[in-house]
Amino acid sequence: MRNYEFELYVFMLAAFLGFQLIRGVSVLLHTPLMSLTSAISAISVVGAILITGAADASPLTRTLGFIAVVAATTNVVGGYLITDRMLRMFKKREGAKR
Repeated sequence: MRNYEFELYVFMLAAFLGFQLIRGVSVLLHTPLMSLTSAISAISVVGAILITGAADASPLTRTLGFIAVVAATTNVVGGYLITDRMLRMFKKREGAKR
């Protein structure tokens, strides 16, 4: 039997520290940080897929893994959309005079 209390403790600690880290970032650095977290979330998607698809995964593990896949995928897509929007702001408009 696995020690789920330890895993839950690690998850809660990581969630708390992640929340505090993102909350402390200045507004000017938020979009570059989103680009970086999109790359990290892509790694999380792969890990969640591996955990969810394990042969000995319990129903709870499969449910939490599915939620992790959906949440990380949403974060990846949203991060890239925000980054693309920011980059379009810096493109030169056609017909605009300098």
